Amino acid sequence: MATIETELKDILVKFEQRFDRLDQRLDRIEADLTEIKVDMATVKTELTTVKEDTKDLKGRASAQIWALIVTIMGATTAAIVRFGFMTNP
Repeated sequence: MATIETELKDILVKFEQRFDRLDQRLDRIEADLTEIKVDMATVKTELTTVKEDTKDLKGRASAQIWALIVTIMGATTAAIVRFGFMTNP
């Protein structure tokens, strides 16, 4: 049987180095996660703004369509009255 002689101190140093690397990786992951959360909050804010703008545009488009309909009806009525009902003597 082979005997392995290693000092406990060396083993503990290796474990400590590995834990340090893991801790650094976790710190980077945490920083990335924080950045992602900030980006998501920004996206949510921009999405809310886009929704409000779209709602406003829909309202304006509807008002313009009704104004166009009223204008066309008024012009048609004026043309009928002017050229249809009034005959030249």
